[in-house]
Amino acid sequence: MSLDLDFSPVFASSDALLAGTLVTVEITLCALILGCLLGLVIGVARINPQRKAVYGIASAYVAIIRGTPLLVQLFIWYYGLPRLGVMLPSFFCGVIGLALYSAAYISEIVRGAITSIDRGQNEAARSLGMSSKQAMMKIILPQAVVRMLPPLGNEFIALIKNSALVSLITIHDVMQQGNTIISNTYRDLETYLVIAAIYFVLTSVTVMALRHFEKRHHQRGVQ
Repeated sequence: MSLDLDFSPVFASSDALLAGTLVTVEITLCALILGCLLGLVIGVARINPQRKAVYGIASAYVAIIRGTPLLVQLFIWYYGLPRLGVMLPSFFCGVIGLALYSAAYISEIVRGAITSIDRGQNEAARSLGMSSKQAMMKIILPQAVVRMLPPLGNEFIALIKNSALVSLITIHDVMQQGNTIISNTYRDLETYLVIAAIYFVLTSVTVMALRHFEKRHHQRGVQ
């Protein structure tokens, strides 16, 4: 059985793939920024169990988000909210869905990094007259960030790949554009191979950027 591959119909639609790739990058960056901010807040909230209300809400959020599939969450945002009279653009639903999902995992990274810092650091800061907030911002978090970088890198890469699911809520990302090309050319294998290459490039660039950032951060620490 011969394998007859013809990429020319796919490359003829390179403009559509480029437009879809830009949408993928845009939605991923928006979700990444929002997910990091929310994940930081939730992670800090889960550090102190003595604040039962805040701790309980944050813990319930993480458990629910991590315990349900991302695709189901996206469908709830896009198809479920209109049943309640709330109409949101598909792009907004995609960003919110990805951000909330990623935030649950980022919060665990934040919590783990902060709790790994020796308690003596916080006690020393308090003995110098710093408040809990000042100790967290000036002493604990700067050290925790270094420990967050490797797992955060993995989460960023996972977010890029998970963004492919937004094509199922009518967002014209690279996957959606690829499906359109397949319906017109019937070249499914070739199209998916090109899309796989695009995602590989996106994740590879992300890895290189994170390694460069981590290396510069390490060099500053040494100096």
